[in-house]
Amino acid sequence: MNAHDSAWAQHSLLASRRREFLGAPLHALTMAETLAIADEAMTLRRPLHHVVVNVAKLVNMRKNAELQEDVATADVINVDGIGVLWGARLCGVEFPERVAGVDIMINLLDLCAKRGYRPYLLGAEQHVLDAVAKRLAKDHPNLVVAGMRNGYFRPEDEAAVVEAINSSDADCLLVAMPTPRKERFLKRYRNELAPSFVMGVGGSFDVYGGKVARAPKLIQAAGLEWLFRVAQEPRRLWRRYYDTNTAYAGLLFQEFWNRQRRRNVNS
Repeated sequence: MNAHDSAWAQHSLLASRRREFLGAPLHALTMAETLAIADEAMTLRRPLHHVVVNVAKLVNMRKNAELQEDVATADVINVDGIGVLWGARLCGVEFPERVAGVDIMINLLDLCAKRGYRPYLLGAEQHVLDAVAKRLAKDHPNLVVAGMRNGYFRPEDEAAVVEAINSSDADCLLVAMPTPRKERFLKRYRNELAPSFVMGVGGSFDVYGGKVARAPKLIQAAGLEWLFRVAQEPRRLWRRYYDTNTAYAGLLFQEFWNRQRRRNVNS
């Protein structure tokens, strides 16, 4: 464990809100609390690695030891998926609310605009990045973007990408690449990256840039955002969601049953 790992581990709020569900460490934080910690990291220039966990990532962490380590060693781990939130509550692990990665990103960009922080945007296709830049100029005309780079680069180019990020004087880094690539990139270079706050945002650039539509609030609240995504890209996504949702249902049933059995033994 390096210096900033132990420092954040001792942070009073993070230490008191750390939970575990299905073998994954998670922090029981609200959106406001998460943004306050990000603000603190950038104000103090204190490196902080942030991740979010949804159903798919939770399932994949159980069969991918490298992904498990990449997530577990992050400083802040939010509950992104409504399925994780409901499943944890069913098993008696309380979380105040869902803190979705795309919503964190949108709020973080707003925070950057208000506080003068400079974000670096890494990932997605170039035309998506261009659309994100266009929307940012409209939403936050005073925001200074430290730099942008699409996600289509080879492993041998990573050192140059890190150097470009560090030379940009960015305060935060948003990485829009798929799991587990973004988690591996941030874990591998976390001690070299200069931006104070770094987080993976998955497909959030696609949403913010207009390539992919976000599910309406009612559908999100009903826990059917995954179905809305499948409807947009059925060929690419149906099998992925079927496999992960089925696996999660099995894990959740087993966890609930084990907790009930332990409760009965102890009663």
